[in-house]
This record gives sequence, structure tokens and C-alpha cells, in this order.
Amino acid sequence: MTIATAKDILMPAAQNGYAVGAFNVTNLIQLEAVVEAAVEKRAPLIIQTSVAPAKFLGPHVLVAVYRALAESAPIPIALHLDHCEDVVYCQQCADAGYTNIMIDASKQDFEENVRRTRAVSDYCHALGGISVEGELGTVSGVEDQIKVVEDEAALCNPAQVVEFVERTGVDLLAPAIGTAHGVYKTADPRVDFERLRCINELLNGSGVRVPLVVHGGTGLPVDTVRRLVAVGGCKFNVSTELKRTLIDATFDYIAAHRDEYNPGKIDKVVKDAVRRVVAHWIDILGSADKA
Repeated sequence: MTIATAKDILMPAAQNGYAVGAFNVTNLIQLEAVVEAAVEKRAPLIIQTSVAPAKFLGPHVLVAVYRALAESAPIPIALHLDHCEDVVYCQQCADAGYTNIMIDASKQDFEENVRRTRAVSDYCHALGGISVEGELGTVSGVEDQIKVVEDEAALCNPAQVVEFVERTGVDLLAPAIGTAHGVYKTADPRVDFERLRCINELLNGSGVRVPLVVHGGTGLPVDTVRRLVAVGGCKFNVSTELKRTLIDATFDYIAAHRDEYNPGKIDKVVKDAVRRVVAHWIDILGSADKA
């Protein structure tokens, strides 16, 4: 109940109608805060790193810290590489000890997406103890959210999902349904709930096979998040909110204590702020007491 793959964690979520937070961290203070919040809430947890922080800190360093924290935690925790477009780097992070890898070949045509995703799936599954996430369609940035959601070609085509899953061997699927990375500029983001429901029925209607991932969690209204969980979303990625929390908490503390030079106090303030954000997400997603 400590080191786990994302699929290990998400299968019960998909079967029982709740979702698990997948929190992108950029430093070790955030990583510790995310783990502490999940332990306090007795919630399963997915820690994520994007490619840039993974390269900056080093995958072996991140894996070492992850294992040190996860092995002593009474909850299952996965370490996930998010949105990696490079097959070789996916393999390197798998070798280092990540327990979930996302190969994002969604910018390619369908056949190339299948080819790259299959290469990562085969590699990770041969190593063992690693699950793999693939993506179909375009998860936009905030500036393009309306444009993408109105473009049928940019969203995940439900008619392709079964073929994609069967040909790639992925364990998790991130279908583009109109959510966006960043902070939404509208209080009512345009999200295609029916598309996600349809995809979930096609893949999991006769029993859960492939848990579904929702990217772009930051800024979604609570009601929207809960509707997405109800129609099949069981992994929710939260990244921008943690970045903003880190920067805002740091700025506010320094502004109020300009004569102090004690990094430990800043770290504590940041950790407390991140822990509160993560605990709030766990409550929204319904994963408290599910570990």
C-alpha cells in the first residue's frame, strides 16, 4: 500500500465512482506537501512531474525522494511523468523508477500516435511495475480552449478509442474533451460531458478496463469536476494551481517580512499553503478515506 502504479490506484476509483488527484510538483517542498495532505486525508495519491522539472531535478533524485516518502506512507502513491513527447525520455524515466509514464503523441496523426504510444507501452510493461497513459485529441492551453472545444477534429473521436487502446496497450486514456491547461478565463468552461460519458461506456461499460484521465483541472468549477467524475473521469490533473500557490505564498511572505532572510520559514508557509490546496481537491474528488 505504498509504491503503486497509477492503474493500481485508479481501477478502484473507476469501479466505485470517485476520482484521484494527480498533482504536478516542481520542487521537493511541494512534493512533501502533497504527500502529507494525502496521508492526512487517507487518500490514494498520484504525484506528477512535467518533463522540465524532471530534467532540472533529475529523475533519479525525484524517484529517490518519492520512494523515501512513499515507502513510509500508509497510502498507495504513484509517481507519474506527465506529457512527455519523447519516447526515449519516457524510457529513461521508466528505468529510473517512475511507476506511471504518459507518452503524449497527440500532436501526431493517429497512426504515429499509435506507433509511439505502443513503443512506450511495450517498454514499460516489459520492465514491470509501470502503467502507461496515452492521449487522443488536443488538450488545449487556456487561450485556445473555446477554439478547441468547437473543433470536432481537435477533440477525442469516440470511434477511435477502442482501436487506440487495443493497438497501443495503454493502461490509462486521456481523451480531449475541451478542458485546458492553465487557468480558465471564464467561470463556465466549455466541457463536453457527453463525449466523456460515451468514451467511458465504450471502454468500460462492461467492466472497467482503462481508467479515464481529465487534464486541465485548475479552475474548473466544483460542479463541473463532480459531473466529470460522474461520467467517468477518475484521474484529475492539477498543475497550474500548485504553481500559483507556491509563487503567491512565497511572494506574500517575503513582502510581509522583507527584513527576514530565513528560507525555512518561506518553505513552511509554502508547504502549508500547498497542503491546503491538495486537501481541498481530495475532498472535491471524493477520494478521502479511500486508501
